[in-house]
Amino acid sequence: MGNAVNKHIQTAEKTGVCGLVAMRLDEFPPELQRLSKNLRTLDVSNNKIAVLPKTIGQFGMLRSFTISNNRLETLPEEFFQLKKLETLSLENNRIERLPPSVDRLTNLKSLSLAGNKVDSFPLALCKLRHLDALDLSRNALTEIPGGVGDLQVIELNLNQNQINNLPAALATCPRLKVLRVEENCLQLTTIAPKILGESKVSVLALEGNLFEVKDLRELEGYEKYMDRFTATRKKFD
Repeated sequence: MGNAVNKHIQTAEKTGVCGLVAMRLDEFPPELQRLSKNLRTLDVSNNKIAVLPKTIGQFGMLRSFTISNNRLETLPEEFFQLKKLETLSLENNRIERLPPSVDRLTNLKSLSLAGNKVDSFPLALCKLRHLDALDLSRNALTEIPGGVGDLQVIELNLNQNQINNLPAALATCPRLKVLRVEENCLQLTTIAPKILGESKVSVLALEGNLFEVKDLRELEGYEKYMDRFTATRKKFD
């Protein structure tokens, strides 16, 4: 296994890209430290890594980090020194919460936490001005807090949680256009009409909740939402 890792690292010294996918790793390879000054893309998906070392903060050039399908429960504080990170994929780990210091990842554009154990919405993400896409599907969220209105994302995926409310604050998200809340615990009465009538949301996915999607037309603002939805579809036709 060590020889295989070293071979990938030798290549990465030239390319700045390293993939150590499905190599049965049970720890973050110490050999990767050789790449801390020039590594731009790292993928260690489909392993058994439970902890990231504090030295992860030394990978200052890292722009894309994928560590999906591992056993992470948390991220060390040093991780949030990665100021150039733009894409972070943490799908299918065991993470319950993100610390407030996640707001130090100021260049982050895409974050996936799908398939973890997150049970409260990480409001610190509202401070990330460049975050375009956030995937929190398949977690343990039950509600969306009022403070979510400052979230800058264009697309928010909340599918397959246990969410029971969509607050009016979502209507004030300045760039939100795609909102996915399929297979949750929403009732028609727990969806704020402002999301339909006063937001920029043009794709609202609500299948698999506690009401028939066709009944959405009963809510105030539905026609304004349909105008945005139709205009978006015309762009792609």
